[in-house]
This record gives sequence, C-alpha cells and structure tokens, in this order.
Amino acid sequence: MVAVAGGTAFGQTAPVDPARVPPDTLSPAWQRMWPIVTGFKAAEAPQPALNDLVAWKQQQDAVDEQMQKMASGVTAAYGVTVEASLIGGVPTLTITPKDWVDDGRLLIYVHGGGFTSLSARSTLFSSGLMANRSRMRVISVDYTLAPQQRWQGTTDQVAAVYRALLSQGRSPQGIGIFGDSAGGSIVAGTVLKLRDAGTPLPGAVLLWSPWSDVTATGDTYRTLASFDPALSMVRLALSAAAYADPADQKNPYVSPVYGDYARGFPPTLIQGGTREIFLSNMVRHYQALVTGGVDATLDLYEGMIHVFQPMAPGAPENVAAMKRVVDFWNRHLRSR
Repeated sequence: MVAVAGGTAFGQTAPVDPARVPPDTLSPAWQRMWPIVTGFKAAEAPQPALNDLVAWKQQQDAVDEQMQKMASGVTAAYGVTVEASLIGGVPTLTITPKDWVDDGRLLIYVHGGGFTSLSARSTLFSSGLMANRSRMRVISVDYTLAPQQRWQGTTDQVAAVYRALLSQGRSPQGIGIFGDSAGGSIVAGTVLKLRDAGTPLPGAVLLWSPWSDVTATGDTYRTLASFDPALSMVRLALSAAAYADPADQKNPYVSPVYGDYARGFPPTLIQGGTREIFLSNMVRHYQALVTGGVDATLDLYEGMIHVFQPMAPGAPENVAAMKRVVDFWNRHLRSR
C-alpha cells in the first residue's frame, strides 16, 4: 500500500522539487551546501509593488541588515580591512588585503542582488574573497538600488567611480572590473557605455553568472527554471521591471548580450554553473563577445549554482574557479 502524501491524491506521493536535489557529481562540500542555498530561496519575501518606494526601502533595509550580520566575520576570515569613502561622488567601500603592496593594479566590484537588493557591505563575501585571493585592493560600488534608481543612473554611478580613479592617475590597463549576477549586467553595460563615450577601457572584465539579458530570452529560462536552487522566474521578472522599462530592456547598457562587440571590449572571463537559469545568458554573451573579436573565455562548472564562488570557498570547485580568476587578472592587468 502506498502512503498518502500531504496535498496529493490517494496512492500518489508528493513530487520531489528538482531544485532541492543536488547533482551527484558535486564535491562533498557542495552536497552539504545545497540545502542551505535552497533554504534561502524558500525564505524570500514577496516583492512590493513597483511604485511603492517606501515598502521597497523597508524590505531592502531588512534584507541588508540580515545579510550584513551573515557577512560580519568576513573581514577577519579573509584578513582584509574595509574603509568607506566617496569616489566620484558615489559611496564605495575600499577592501584592502593584509600586507597589501600597491603595484598600480586594483579592482572595481559591482554587487548583485537583482538590481533591487544588497549593498557593498552586505556583499563582502565576494569582495573580501577577491581581495584575499588576488592580493589587490577592491573598490566596491554602493550604487543606488532599483526601483529608486533606474539603469541610466546606475551605469552612470559605476562609470563615475571608474573615471574618478582614472583622474587620480590610475592606468586603465591596471584596473579590472567585475560583477556578479545583476552586477555582471551593470558591469558589462557600463563598459559598453564607457566605450561609446570614448573613455579608455579597463584592462579586463570578469562576470560571475551575469544577468546578461533581462528579457528572459534563452533556452535555460525554460529548461532550468524548475531546477535552479537559487533563482525564481517570478522574482526575476519583477526585478527586471524595477530596473528598466520594457522598451529599454534590450538596450545593450541594460542587457549587454545585445552589444556590438566588434567596436572593442576588454578581455573577458565569464564564470558560472550548469544549474543556472542564466546559463543561456552566459553562452549567448560569450558568443556575442567572440563573434565581435573579443578575447573571451566561458568557464563553466558542473552542477554549480548561481554565483557559487563565495559560498563554499574551500570546496574544490571554488578553489579551481578562483585560481582561474587570479590567473586571468595576472595575465591581463598591468602593474607599474
């Protein structure tokens, strides 16, 4: 006799949520991490109406407070110091690794969070890890979130930080810029915007799981929608609407997969996993880059989830990914 599962017809068992089942090819560390990640997705609160800016601010503050508590031990764990300042009129955090030596190179980081959440301080998981592994200073941009600010202002803020660093005498070939998820979209869109304005471009671009097309175009928006343990199609649609009007969503500064890369773009490394809704974004963005003649690499990891790099830094998958990141920076960024 078959047991009755709650909410199912007699003789049937409840369907297994495929997002909760980790691939059997993962390392033991990631097998243990999987239920933690799916728990975060299950705990997400509904997003407010787009025009309710008060409710958005309240939710953003609550999420950021929770994430800052989780990130509170990052500075000690990675041996970094953190300093807040305005660069180009934009709030930033400067993350400096222990025993840092200024060789003329530095990194700019643009955090993810679906354009609508998180901050430079609550994403120290990523910037602290990068500073520790690369041995370079990281400037984390605390851009204004959507829907309080739309894509035009966000890309302008990131561009302002970059231009301010150039005005301080920094060589563009010594500056790398990286972003994860929505931050990857902002990074690539901003670099296209800088190029079109005639600004000297950074030496290299790193994109972790970039949200390169906010229009939900691509095969894995369908094939992996039920299997992604971190991303929700409903939340993605609302976040995209908060960042850009539908008429703007194929603008290359918003969805950089539509950019014209034959006009020039820095060497680019795209990293991600095979369990991501954004897998099609990464493949299509990579193809757009190489078709345009850009020195680009698509570096995918079996079974990995959205922005996996800072989640289990000692796991074999993460160690391999960060080694390739550091090699990429060392190959393309010029020291003095």
